[in-house]
Amino acid sequence: MMFMQELDLPNGVEIKVEEGSVTVKGRMGSAEKKINSRLVLLEVSPGKLTIKESDNKKLARKSSLAVQSLSSELKSTIHGVTDGIERRMSIVYAHFPMTIEVKGDTVYIKNIFGERVPRVTKIAGNTKVEVKGQELRVKGVDQYDVGQTMANIKKACFARGYDTRVFQDGIYHVKED
Repeated sequence: MMFMQELDLPNGVEIKVEEGSVTVKGRMGSAEKKINSRLVLLEVSPGKLTIKESDNKKLARKSSLAVQSLSSELKSTIHGVTDGIERRMSIVYAHFPMTIEVKGDTVYIKNIFGERVPRVTKIAGNTKVEVKGQELRVKGVDQYDVGQTMANIKKACFARGYDTRVFQDGIYHVKED
């Protein structure tokens, strides 16, 4: 049984398929996804992208799962390059007031738990981080880069050597409705 998925491409979205990667360009930017060309076959036609499983019988099960996974990833990538992805984080402190600085692709978290040396973390990919008061906005076109940047920031605020029930200072993701 041949398994396949078809994705409709909105206006202004270009998809370029090369050996081992797919590049999606839109009005907000571009994102690149790596693919295993042994498992999936991609065909681009005007307004549509078709993802098919490979003809290799030994890889049939893996191939059908790869088609579903790649389809889901490309849907979120198309959404990212057309509308962008934005997540919010909130700065929470009870003991020492924190300040956040963004310089290039690095985030400096100063005065967390009264530490004199700032904690440093990296921004993944082409993600942008904006600080406004007690709120951080993480923006980008690739949901994986946005999520990794948020995880890096949260991990940098971990309370090493403190009781986490008491010291809950940090930067946390704010759920949107």
